[in-house]
Amino acid sequence: MHNNRSLARELSLISLGLIKDKGDLKLNKFQTEEIFDSALDSLITHCRDELDICESELENASQKILDSELQDGVDSSFSNVRDELKKSLKKVETVMNTLSVTLDFPKLVVSSGQVEIREDVNQRICKVINNLGDIDSNIDKAMEGWRLNRLPRIDRDILRLAYVDINLMKTPLAVACDEAVNLANKYSDMQGRKFINGVLRRLQTLKLQ
Repeated sequence: MHNNRSLARELSLISLGLIKDKGDLKLNKFQTEEIFDSALDSLITHCRDELDICESELENASQKILDSELQDGVDSSFSNVRDELKKSLKKVETVMNTLSVTLDFPKLVVSSGQVEIREDVNQRICKVINNLGDIDSNIDKAMEGWRLNRLPRIDRDILRLAYVDINLMKTPLAVACDEAVNLANKYSDMQGRKFINGVLRRLQTLKLQ
């Protein structure tokens, strides 16, 4: 269930990126279905690209380890190189394991879980679109002199989804913020991640008051 919710949030984020960023937009069921399918295609393509990169890195690391093994008797510094490469190899394997979980989604297409995720994504998208003015205004209040519309689109949408989780879907604060941080780690840059963290802390404070 937790994985389904996380996947729904990620697909919601990708879906929002396919929609014009304005407050007077209304979507019918057919349009939201099309957007969902496009977002799913984008996510799977992204995962496959990441897996291709990981495969290439694994091959390179394996070759370097083999080369360093052959050179061990010549220069002891190669043992250090080998240790570093083994660490890198472990990281790549971790990434691949994570991606393989995400790629399990097609299995859900023939199960009830797919319907749950599709409905969850549709609900999140509609809540963002139908309440966009209020959401943006309330996030602005937590930004201390900065304006939401000055952030990159992906960062705006991460914060909007977090706001919907916290205020419109009754998601526990800690869960909503953890999920938003996970999306920021995956889709935003270093500056964006710091900014999102700061705004999330202030949104929590406002919610608790």
